Amino acid sequence: MNKDIFLTNSIGYKKEKFVPIDKNKVGMYVCGPTVYDDPHIGNARPLVVFDILYKVLKCKYGVKAVTYVRNITDVDDKIIQSSIDKKISIEELTKKITKNYHNDCDYLKCEKPNEEPKATEHILLMIEMAKILIKKGFAYENKNHVYFEVKKFKDYGKLSNKNLDELIAGSRVEISENKKNPEDFVLWKPSMEYEPSWDSPWGKGRPGWHLECSVMSKKYLGVKFDIHGGGRDLIFPHHENEIAQSRCANDTDVFANYWVHNGFITISNEKMAKSQGNILKINDFKKSISGQVLRLALISTHYKQPLDWNDNLINECKKILNKWYECYVQVKKKVLIPESILGPLYDDLNTPGYIANIHKLYDKAHNGTVKDKEVFTTACNFIGLLTDSKDQWLKFKKEQSDISEQEILHKIKERDKARKNKNYKLSDKIRDELLNKGVLIEDKDGKTTWKFK
Repeated sequence: MNKDIFLTNSIGYKKEKFVPIDKNKVGMYVCGPTVYDDPHIGNARPLVVFDILYKVLKCKYGVKAVTYVRNITDVDDKIIQSSIDKKISIEELTKKITKNYHNDCDYLKCEKPNEEPKATEHILLMIEMAKILIKKGFAYENKNHVYFEVKKFKDYGKLSNKNLDELIAGSRVEISENKKNPEDFVLWKPSMEYEPSWDSPWGKGRPGWHLECSVMSKKYLGVKFDIHGGGRDLIFPHHENEIAQSRCANDTDVFANYWVHNGFITISNEKMAKSQGNILKINDFKKSISGQVLRLALISTHYKQPLDWNDNLINECKKILNKWYECYVQVKKKVLIPESILGPLYDDLNTPGYIANIHKLYDKAHNGTVKDKEVFTTACNFIGLLTDSKDQWLKFKKEQSDISEQEILHKIKERDKARKNKNYKLSDKIRDELLNKGVLIEDKDGKTTWKFK
């Protein structure tokens, strides 16, 4: 495809033409989960957003030219505390949550990244980077702790577009007598007896959270790469700290050229938080809602904007997919999606614009040719929708329904009898009862047919 890709770069917060360092080696690093608890719907948004960006990059530069790296944080304070609360070992906890996370990715129809490194597999590289930062004078050791000295990095705050005083005032800075300055952040810290630990020049301990992404992105993508992504909540301090330690350790003027961040999710216009009791786990939806419905809901709003999660959104996405499946066909040969249809995705990943184009393709395909239906289905497939066959979709809907086929046929028989006796009030009541259970009935040529809506 000849169209250029444009992305909103969080550095400067403006839309820019995407120009890769090397079009044959396009690199994208996205911060993955900290595996202390099952992923929630807020974690699902970056999963889907960057999955679609990955598809767009492959479409533009070719499958072999793009490397997508998404890490797993499997050593962290939250993990240690969660293992204590759940009364299981850290190893058991991280294995279980990682497995659940992968199941959630499959449920949401997300492709696997090219690389999925774990923090615990890269401890030696983290120690090495901390040693380099100390040697260069950007970090210091005190009482078995290693800290990055923020004031030594003149560009600190450029990503957040705030000065140091503003950043400190607007965040919870860890207070410690071991630091030279309140804003300094930890690279390495000693472990307590029950905590995971590794040998280091500063005694047994473990890395700080920020160090791992600097090390793993460097290993798989180099000291400079194209795109770094994640949720807006990671801009400060995580991504700000990544930039500082990476540029100082690697002697570069740039860490990542483009920073892409997705907006927050609210639940019925309230912030999602444990204190609010409104944390929605991805797993909570699996018994009653197709992952495709969640996926469509997550891309129904532009990735930069906040997304409000509510029943109306879910119901609307269900209706859309039910309608779209009417035009589903199995595509056996490669079908090209017109550039005019793909255009919105190249323009800062405008998924609502692309969805609007799919609606137009549906209108054309509804009474159109098999070729029209193939183009429509392919366009849906491109963003991870209509990936199940029509039979699979109907089977899922049937499994999730609280009414059996036998009950439906019995109700239709009752309704036929009521209509024969001209008891239209009862006939309408039965029709409405079925509709409330997700069953749509249609009278045609003296026969009544039904389907799940």
